[in-house]
Amino acid sequence: MSAYLKNYEKLLFDYPADRVLRITMGDPEKLTPVCAQMHKEMVSIWNDVDYDEDISAVILSGGKKAFSAGGDFAIVERSMTDFHFRNQIWKETRSLVYNLINCNKPIISAIRGPAVGAGLVCGLLSDVSIASRTARIIDGHTRLGVAAGDVSAIIWPLLCGMAKAKYYLLTCDSITGEEAERIGLISLTCDDEELDAKALEVATRLAKGAPSAIRFTKNALNNWLRMAGPTFDASCAYEMLGLTGPEAVEGVASHREKRAPVFDQTCKV
Repeated sequence: MSAYLKNYEKLLFDYPADRVLRITMGDPEKLTPVCAQMHKEMVSIWNDVDYDEDISAVILSGGKKAFSAGGDFAIVERSMTDFHFRNQIWKETRSLVYNLINCNKPIISAIRGPAVGAGLVCGLLSDVSIASRTARIIDGHTRLGVAAGDVSAIIWPLLCGMAKAKYYLLTCDSITGEEAERIGLISLTCDDEELDAKALEVATRLAKGAPSAIRFTKNALNNWLRMAGPTFDASCAYEMLGLTGPEAVEGVASHREKRAPVFDQTCKV
């Protein structure tokens, strides 16, 4: 295993095939939320992978129970009151998205169970996204009282169209893996017991392909995302702005108290 991988604490690594790195977000046996440390590591891993000459393809996994359990509420609550920490999270969020877009190695996500938050960002930005039929994909930003800002505004309309993107991002309705494939949000779906094998099959195939041809093709296609950079930057800034307001306070409180939120309808926007 490459020496730099030993510096990571919250991401786990293994090589299921020659030149294929598998990244597991958190404990594969638990519903691990994205803490501040994991958030930092999810920013830096894509640059490290990009420069690792021993890696030709990457599988991104969340383990046996969930792809991504979402962000730790401690990050949200601290961002609501700490100006400098909020700026740090804003910078990391932007870097996470752009680093993943600019990573030349093909990335395959294997999505099972709940998929929300920063993990979902990486899952949908992956070059090939594969989900189990029963996976539950949720963008819960507006339910939390903030704008859908991590990458939703650029990737959802491109994948499934503006009408579907607006519906799911405004309502926070969940989508099964089967429905996500139907509307074009993900690449493929399969039965849960086949997910890991399917992801490995695709990753191995890409790892054995013409590397420069595959990487050049990915780089060119991702210009669609780069052109939408101003849209992403605006949505990310709106999300950070929302963290300073009362809707985020109510959103977090309702999650912690396991109740429906009651938002003040007085709004000057």
